[in-house]
Amino acid sequence: MASQRYSIFSVIKEALVGHTGWMPTWRDASPKADYDIIIIGGGGHGLATAYYLAKTFGLSRIAVVEKGWIGGGNVGRNTTIVRSNYMLPGNIPFYEQSLKLWEGLEQDINYNAMVSQRGVLNLYHSDAQRDAYARRGNALRLHGVDAELLDQAAVRKMLPFLNYENGRFPIHGGLLQRRGGTVRHDAVAWGYARAADQRGVDIIQNCEVTGFRRDGNRVTGIQTSRGFIGAKKIGMAVAGNSSRVATMAGLRLPIESHALQAFVSESIKPFIDGVVTFGAGHFYISQSDKGGLVFGGDIDGYNSYASRGNLPVVEDVCEGGMALMPRIGRVRLLRQWGGIMDMSMDGSPIIDHTPIDGLYINAGWCYGGFKATPASGLCFAHLIARDEPHPIATAYRLDRFRTGHAVDEKGQGPYPNLH
Repeated sequence: MASQRYSIFSVIKEALVGHTGWMPTWRDASPKADYDIIIIGGGGHGLATAYYLAKTFGLSRIAVVEKGWIGGGNVGRNTTIVRSNYMLPGNIPFYEQSLKLWEGLEQDINYNAMVSQRGVLNLYHSDAQRDAYARRGNALRLHGVDAELLDQAAVRKMLPFLNYENGRFPIHGGLLQRRGGTVRHDAVAWGYARAADQRGVDIIQNCEVTGFRRDGNRVTGIQTSRGFIGAKKIGMAVAGNSSRVATMAGLRLPIESHALQAFVSESIKPFIDGVVTFGAGHFYISQSDKGGLVFGGDIDGYNSYASRGNLPVVEDVCEGGMALMPRIGRVRLLRQWGGIMDMSMDGSPIIDHTPIDGLYINAGWCYGGFKATPASGLCFAHLIARDEPHPIATAYRLDRFRTGHAVDEKGQGPYPNLH
């Protein structure tokens, strides 16, 4: 297991010896015959789960199996935004806990994840939208979460270059969460992988799950492209592939998979300090440390497992950007990619047992997966270790669609593509 600790002193030491003493960030482990716990999915949620299983609950003999390479899935295909400005009581404590974990993450895992609390500003464009944001802000404040409702003058002082006089979408103000911001997405995967490895977790890359082995109603292991691996407990954290992997175990999930595109422009001088969302359309934008504008919008409307998108969504996203800040029109687009979103029926996640003994599920994150990474890992680890839900994740039950306890943050009803 790697044991090297990063610090200013280790950086100076390695600089003096030509950086020849750095150790591998984590071991590229080979699968053992069996484990106590297997986590399927080597993205942020799966790696965080393994880390907290080892650190918080003191468990060992844990493996994370990933069909590709660490950082190659959705954790490396998002727009890096973190926030906790949700409104419903089932969501606020969870996402606030996640933001608190983000605030201490780098010290906890001894890795530079580039956590930048630069603020998240949601713009409003009508009196009705202002009232909705005021309600959300009040709900946040009642839960002890920071939120500030700004008028147009306050927003104009922060972001003078926005299009305030747009005839169709005039900007009247915004709801600001100063503690929100961005985190380097792939660094999150690498940091959790390194931290889990240091606590004895086997991280097995290029190991695709092809089936489950069961003894009656209990899972006993997984069939993989690298052979059978036994396990007492198995957790699924495979994002957009949740339905496909669950089908191998005989489960049908209330989830649809859709592609979500993201975009990065060429590097420009510092332009946007924080994260800005366009309230009259689905568009959000920030600027990376390398200078590129990072932005995105709606999912593609059709079901897909392909990590690419279609041109109508590209056009829609660019139209939203131009309506909000016309000056970006001459900036060239550098690259685009797609992640696969596991869209649940009510837009909220599922962290729960499945009807199969020993099999647990972490899925349905829709747009909220990246920002939830630390709390998701902690709550999933709690569920697997203690066989009971974490207090802040009790609303995320799998049977809530049958019992009528939906957590519908957007109020769109049972339509996954609208969440």
